[in-house]
Amino acid sequence: VQLQASGGGLVQPGGSVRLSCAASGDSLKYYGIGWFRQAPGKEREGVSCSSAMDGGIYYADSVKGRFTVSRDNVTNTVYLEMNSLKPEDTAVYYCGTRANRSPRCKTKWTLVADYANWGQGTLVTVSS
Repeated sequence: VQLQASGGGLVQPGGSVRLSCAASGDSLKYYGIGWFRQAPGKEREGVSCSSAMDGGIYYADSVKGRFTVSRDNVTNTVYLEMNSLKPEDTAVYYCGTRANRSPRCKTKWTLVADYANWGQGTLVTVSS
């Protein structure tokens, strides 16, 4: 499976943006999907993981209540709706599948090594 993230751009603080993670080569309905981000000079960190099987979704504490993940199995796309954006949300955002075609998120879901098939990231800049 190949993933492509898109939808980033320049957003004012308090604004919203929706990122897309489009897949080709396989159906995302078989995969848990992670959203991660990497700010300049920092390590990649987990934003969210959504399970394919049971609809379970995990969010990082820093985005809980502001970000929402959804899936569209018809268009084979996973979305990350980002609201009430803050300057500290500025980062390149990446999507990846759970490794080994796993449909579920681990309870400890933030380990980068548990994901594969990373797409090219999309930059979100939150600034006035």
